[in-house]
Amino acid sequence: MNKWKKEFRFILAMLIVTVLTACGNADGESNSEQQGTQAAESDKEITIGQINWAENIAVTNMWKVILEEKGYDVKLNVLNMGVTMQALESGDIDASLEIWLPVQDANYLAEYQDTVNFSDATWYDKAKVGLVVPSYVEEVNSVEDLNDHKEIFDSKIVGFDPGAGTMEVTEQLIKNYDLEFKLLQSSESAMLAEISEAVKAGEPIVAPLWSPHWVFSKYDLKFLEDPQNTFGGTEKIHHATRQGFEEDYPEVSEWFKNWKMNDEQIGELIDYVESAEDPLDGAAQWVEENKELVGEWVK
Repeated sequence: MNKWKKEFRFILAMLIVTVLTACGNADGESNSEQQGTQAAESDKEITIGQINWAENIAVTNMWKVILEEKGYDVKLNVLNMGVTMQALESGDIDASLEIWLPVQDANYLAEYQDTVNFSDATWYDKAKVGLVVPSYVEEVNSVEDLNDHKEIFDSKIVGFDPGAGTMEVTEQLIKNYDLEFKLLQSSESAMLAEISEAVKAGEPIVAPLWSPHWVFSKYDLKFLEDPQNTFGGTEKIHHATRQGFEEDYPEVSEWFKNWKMNDEQIGELIDYVESAEDPLDGAAQWVEENKELVGEWVK
């Protein structure tokens, strides 16, 4: 009997050791799984470069809303265009959602085509860029008219961010047409403020602008004819990503390629974002009201 008890105790002890070992393995697997989950979560962090242009603020916030609904952690880094391209090259940001081709950002394509991925896919196909004046400036309808009326503009073209592709094209336009004008650098918001003040006062002003942009729905502006086609014809808006992004985020890469917007959609999005106290709130409202469209992108 004593012998049986000893054997029983031995077997019981071995069972306890086995159970504890199994529990230890289970805990080990659980920790491993947790670490794997944490790694997966860190892999879902995406940094998008944001430029302080109306349509760029709108689409970057829109994608922040869409991607965060899909479980991604999205950070928006506010940069100018030149720094954006450098950050893509170095891998400090993952994506830039606004590359204008074939003309406006051709210089960046030429410089970074071997170190940054420029997508062939476009999300807007009817973009236009050029110099604009208020429609009441009846005597100026072409870039070729500017020198004859330089006094009313004080020989100044009111520009925006230095380094922007459109600003560089405008400098080229000044050379092409031998314009006796100086291109002023500032920011988009400062440029728009000057346009607003000029229109309210009924005064002339000339500035480089682009469509889509909410400013055309607020003020009666006209594009000047560009006989030499320095600004190009219809521009298309692409996106760009750092090298390796498509391999790291194949799902998001596909969504970006599926992304398409028309005049009404981008105009409404910009309006929602501009009208909201927080751009993210305006973008979230637009996404909520356009789930069917967004669903086509994020299949």
